[in-house]
Amino acid sequence: MKEDDPENRPKLRYFRYAVISFTVLIVLSLGFSLIPADPPAPADPPFSEQARVAALQDSLDLRAAAGRLSASAAAGGDANPAAAAETVTLLTLQARALLSPADSSPEKDAPGSATPLPSGHSGPPAAAAMTVEPTLAGLASALSASGVQRLSDAAKSDGGMARLLAGAGTAQLLAAENLATAAGVAEDTLPHAGAAVSPAAGALASDSTASACPSILPAPAAAGQEPSAAGMSAVLGSALSAAVATEQQSLYAYQAALPRLGAGDAPAAEAFLGQHRELAAQAAAHSRAACSAPPAQPPGFVLDPDFLAAPRDGLARLEVAALPAYGDVIAQADGGLRSWAIAALQSGARRAAHWNGGAGPVPGLLLDQDQLPELPASPAPASAGT
Repeated sequence: MKEDDPENRPKLRYFRYAVISFTVLIVLSLGFSLIPADPPAPADPPFSEQARVAALQDSLDLRAAAGRLSASAAAGGDANPAAAAETVTLLTLQARALLSPADSSPEKDAPGSATPLPSGHSGPPAAAAMTVEPTLAGLASALSASGVQRLSDAAKSDGGMARLLAGAGTAQLLAAENLATAAGVAEDTLPHAGAAVSPAAGALASDSTASACPSILPAPAAAGQEPSAAGMSAVLGSALSAAVATEQQSLYAYQAALPRLGAGDAPAAEAFLGQHRELAAQAAAHSRAACSAPPAQPPGFVLDPDFLAAPRDGLARLEVAALPAYGDVIAQADGGLRSWAIAALQSGARRAAHWNGGAGPVPGLLLDQDQLPELPASPAPASAGT
């Protein structure tokens, strides 16, 4: 029979090999297609988000250190309990302001643990070097270092986040100086970010820049539309014009307050009047560079009777009320102009502090504390022997 023909056996064997090889190929191809590919690595978050996360972690770490210091002082330690408690309050409000809905548990990491840092962020979080039993001087140094970092990150962050970080950093620097005073430590030993505002701060524009501005400024963008570059320039010009008007009012108020202040307050008021005169000129130059005509100096302002009766308190309220104007410029500007606005914000917060005015946890940003999210509760410490 043909089936038993020896000549057909090699052909049948080759056919079987072919069928088996084809079957194996099909199985392998199906297996490879069912194995999912490795997911792509997640993209790095934007710099502003990295800066916010780093600021939040620093505030939580420093808050924990200040809480331990406050508890130690209340138990009879050497630290000033009031200064430590005020720092806890400040850092609590700042942490709440820095919270994002994505932060399901901002205190999940132990203080000083590893935290994603923005590119260009130098070194570990500010509180990482804090000891288990912090000192008032150590807390002042760590808080000042955090403030310097916040201001550095503010210069490179997006508008709204830049204003938040600039305000938080400014408040931390002032709080660090208060802690240093309470600890008997010289303020010049703390890390500083250069708070003084000089006439050369920022990139001042010459009057000739205004001649290149269009004669008709663009209308504001409609709701739901992204503003154009020209529209953003108009918003910046408006913010700078508001800063000019704020400085004009401050000049008038200081001139009216000087004859009514005591001899001990007059030298500081004279110096602050000079700062406002410089800031008014700088803000007007920046306003013209942004194609916005600065407002003319009005002949006078209506001052509240309480201001004239208690000019020291009135100047404190005046300086605090002026801070949001520079917060608006920080949010709209970038580069040298933003650096100038950050320095002006610090200068204003220091003047407010001199007159015992409370600039708040984030100077330059109006916060409704009742609307801030609450921090998740910290895990309860384990009891001894458990």
